[in-house]
Amino acid sequence: MTSDRIHSRQGTRVPDRPAPDLTVVICAYTVERWDDLSAAVASVHAQRRPAEELLLVVDHCPELLRLAREHLTGLRILANRQRRGLSGARNTALAEARCALVAFLDDDAAADPDWTEHLLAGYRDPGVLGVGGLVRPWWRTGRPDWFPPEFDWVVGCSYRGLPVRAAPVRNLIGANMSFRRAEVLAAGGFRTDLGRVGRRPLGCEETDLCIRLAAQHPGAVLRYEPAAAVHHRVPAARTTFGYFAARCWAEGCSKAAVVRYDGAAAGLASERAYLRHTVPVALLRSLRRRRTATAGALCAGVAVTATGYLTGVVRGRVARIAARRAGAAGPAAAGPAAAGAPPDPPGGTP
Repeated sequence: MTSDRIHSRQGTRVPDRPAPDLTVVICAYTVERWDDLSAAVASVHAQRRPAEELLLVVDHCPELLRLAREHLTGLRILANRQRRGLSGARNTALAEARCALVAFLDDDAAADPDWTEHLLAGYRDPGVLGVGGLVRPWWRTGRPDWFPPEFDWVVGCSYRGLPVRAAPVRNLIGANMSFRRAEVLAAGGFRTDLGRVGRRPLGCEETDLCIRLAAQHPGAVLRYEPAAAVHHRVPAARTTFGYFAARCWAEGCSKAAVVRYDGAAAGLASERAYLRHTVPVALLRSLRRRRTATAGALCAGVAVTATGYLTGVVRGRVARIAARRAGAAGPAAAGPAAAGAPPDPPGGTP
């Protein structure tokens, strides 16, 4: 499967300035989250340090596009011009943004009033390519008793085990991240064969982009700044064990794709530390406190994620074998009717 990726001249850089300008991007795909989207837009307008530009990219939803153009003001509204999905919407924003820095805020998240201030402060260091912040879960019906904070990534939030102070990290969290636009364009943007499409809970397109940025700029920094905080809405539907398991499975499948593209050394670096330290410490803590449901969720989450990862690895290998065989056979093997027609893309992308 190919990916629609942004390309620009290699080596293009935006000179550092004391106060770089900022475009904030919100991507949305459904009218069902209209109230959340309106709150996200309002939180950007309420920043103490206003962004120079706010973009809303609507992902192939004509009804939402019409509604936004009728009711939202103080922003530019665009339709996703790439493949359907969050990556295509983000790439559309990168192509249209007018500022040197681009920040991404989820459509169901609300930024603290000093969010942009803290993001921009990180770029005083010219070696910083991206700055992301804390994503606090906003549990609409309360956190389930069994839900371990170490697995808050399941609901797209910062999890226990991340740094509690500003620090370099491998990758930023999609709900709250920013980059130097020129460097992301030079790296090719977000892969559109990774990441969320509608409600399909896949991801890791941010991880892949961050790994590619680091590979192209050795010594550069992706900075996690907890002071740049947002609140991410977690509805009741995401508090069930069924959703927890589905999201763990999807994460494993997505991680297998990242490893195929970027290699295991980078693709699993953070995960190794997470499994060696964060999860064991959490498991011991839960057992000491006799929180057996939480301990069970920790074990189940690791097992389901690992199974998803192994499934993704196998599917990827099968797809590569099928593609090689199809290439070796040539168009004649498919019969006269298929001669000259492109083959169907191989399966296996999670």
